[in-house]
Amino acid sequence: MPIHEKSLIRPENLQVHEKLELEGVDVSGHWSTFIEFRVVTDYDENLEDEIAALPGGEFIHRCWQCGSCTNSCTVNAINPEFNPRFWIYLVRVGMTDELLRDKDIIWQCVSCNKCTYACPRDVFPEGVMKALSHWLELKGHTPKSPSTHFDEVFAEQVFATGKIEEGRTVRAFFGRTGQALMQDWLVEMVKRMFRGLPVKLLLTMGLATVIRPKTRGWGKARAAIAEHVAEQKAAERKALGIAR
Repeated sequence: MPIHEKSLIRPENLQVHEKLELEGVDVSGHWSTFIEFRVVTDYDENLEDEIAALPGGEFIHRCWQCGSCTNSCTVNAINPEFNPRFWIYLVRVGMTDELLRDKDIIWQCVSCNKCTYACPRDVFPEGVMKALSHWLELKGHTPKSPSTHFDEVFAEQVFATGKIEEGRTVRAFFGRTGQALMQDWLVEMVKRMFRGLPVKLLLTMGLATVIRPKTRGWGKARAAIAEHVAEQKAAERKALGIAR
């Protein structure tokens, strides 16, 4: 399943001769563009299995490279270098080094799920993007992305109380990512809330930030979730060959 797209060829692998004549025919400039020959010998035969072992990556083997995911991608419409189809291809052929060249943008998936709805093979591309981001972090190739920090803050709050309190989530997320709490957009949002929401609702939201209400009888559920999460993390690390 090779890919032949100029947009996917690295600029350093393109050779263009400004002045070139072959058998009396002037083929200077773009007429003489060649792709540099290369041989890849360092395939990682375990890469696809590792991604498939992470949540969201289970069905990566179904991909037949139709391109529906990239064609429907919200981020690709803004940044053409964000290309889920290409990354799935790299994973399936085990080209780890090539994949790592895009490690700084893979995590930018916004989870709009347009790709998932468009995929004719139920690959669940949005899940694959999450699995790729998780793999990069577990392998130590990148620090935790902002989206991962948010996922952790959100999950920890649900696991602890069985509820979500938006103010606490925002504060914890900003704290972990080193962002100032007093941001212009947030201040404006709070102002509009005070102007538009009923007083009773505002009091309830304010009280929730202080007392951290819990779902009734949540103790047993919390223990079961904690056990499941520990088992899942252990299985992921084992699949990726990572020590505890």
